[in-house]
Amino acid sequence: MMPISIVTPSLNQGRFIAQALESVRAQQYPNLEHLVYDGGSSDETLGILGACDDSSQWTHLRWRSGPDAGQSDALNRGFGEAKGEIVGWLNADDRYSDGCFMHVQRAFADDPSLDVLYGDLAEVDERGELRRVRREIGFSRFILLYHRVSYIPAPTAFFRRRVFDEGHRLRSDLHYAMDYEFFLRLSAHGYRIRHLPRVLAEFRTHAQSKSFRMALAQAKEKRQILCAASRVANQLRSPWLRNTVLFSLAVFAAIMRRLRKAAPGISFSSAVARARREEA
Repeated sequence: MMPISIVTPSLNQGRFIAQALESVRAQQYPNLEHLVYDGGSSDETLGILGACDDSSQWTHLRWRSGPDAGQSDALNRGFGEAKGEIVGWLNADDRYSDGCFMHVQRAFADDPSLDVLYGDLAEVDERGELRRVRREIGFSRFILLYHRVSYIPAPTAFFRRRVFDEGHRLRSDLHYAMDYEFFLRLSAHGYRIRHLPRVLAEFRTHAQSKSFRMALAQAKEKRQILCAASRVANQLRSPWLRNTVLFSLAVFAAIMRRLRKAAPGISFSSAVARARREEA
């Protein structure tokens, strides 16, 4: 079995972190480490983590708590210290689905050229009750760049360790859309990204989550990343024209995503293919 490392950033998620920890342990994966980087929680988080120290069920778990520079900084510390050949990112309020690690390691073992894998996502509420399942599409940099929603769910993403060994990290100055920028950058550097059509994780929606509380800040950060990454945006000097073109491309990307979901493997026109090549 390929060794797997899971990195979890944490800050005051005591209501949920026990479920995140258990979702990793319950995989019963034989070659596993779970690294938790807590930013100095003031709730019950540290008590939950501390209770694991003396139990033989949690020998795969290592944690530390102290000030950091935010979620990206905590994750980067973990990515740098992870020993596994496969590295995953699980936030403290999310959970892995049963059997996730076996499916992931099989995909990486079967395809040595694969660098990044992502899967489908179940959205759950505060109580852990299922709200909906998000079935995703095969990787398209064009759709990722221009669609208003980043369709690669971070809790389902797994990286081959060489991505980090070759010096790639999250941007520490980003706090809301760092995963969006990271996947775009890895794609631009030629890393191979693939979709696994299985539900790999559960994303929890709740009032205190960063995605819910900071939706406007996340959208603003994502827009800045888009404008920096898009050659089309960089070539247009008129703000009105740039906004009009980016809006049109966002609509186009949304249509493409919907078509791909409706008919996987659908062939698009030469114009679509040309647009994707220009942004590759």
